[in-house]
Amino acid sequence: MNMRTPVDPVPAATMLLLRDDPQFEVLMVKRHHKIDFASGALVFPGGKPSAGDEVPEWIDHCTGWDSFDHTQRTLRIAAIREAYEEAGILLAENSDGTTFEGACDLESRKAVERGTQGFLDIVRDAGVRLRLDGLTQFARWVTPAFMHKRFDTHFYVGRAPDRQIAACDGYETVDAEWLSPRRALQMGEAGERTVIFPTRLNLQLLAEATSAADCVAQAGAREIVTVLPQIVQRDGKNVLTIPENAGYGAAYEFVG
Repeated sequence: MNMRTPVDPVPAATMLLLRDDPQFEVLMVKRHHKIDFASGALVFPGGKPSAGDEVPEWIDHCTGWDSFDHTQRTLRIAAIREAYEEAGILLAENSDGTTFEGACDLESRKAVERGTQGFLDIVRDAGVRLRLDGLTQFARWVTPAFMHKRFDTHFYVGRAPDRQIAACDGYETVDAEWLSPRRALQMGEAGERTVIFPTRLNLQLLAEATSAADCVAQAGAREIVTVLPQIVQRDGKNVLTIPENAGYGAAYEFVG
């Protein structure tokens, strides 16, 4: 039997925005049903880096620049940009070091998403700096080798600004809601929302924390193991599994 050569995974970044009021919650968005990946699913904001995410001019518009290599800088900028585009949340600080808590204009967000305006221009004009060091790596997942479209996705956690209001973009996402991890899991189990395998397991990991600070601390102390799900046969059924040392326990899902 001829086996198809796996396609190379494309780098991607995902943002887990956290808050504690009125309870420990994470921001989730519902993917548009016409999007070709995870259409209609409840996910965290995220996507692929764009060319503008890795230009050297960012050095003057980010905090924590020297703490990361080129790859991590690019991925963190991409994660912050995607949260800005999809949910209207901008993780940045003002020139005096205080947290940026202004409104994120929908038209500007759409212009960045369409590529008609650079994200760097938005940040520069606002006089703010992206908080690259405000993100902590939470997980890393690679799409299984048998998939036609593959991503090497880095998940980051960060505390959302208290006064910014999340709002979907109406294009890639059609809803944005703050949910406790347990509530999001319950909605998936009840069929109220579509929750794909990686999202479900990362929600379970989030649910082990009691607050945003606790979640960030746990992520910072945890060894990040790259998760590459694989299909195995159990009792004649296809089962999607992950390594048990990845921090999720003996996780699996029946497929097909």
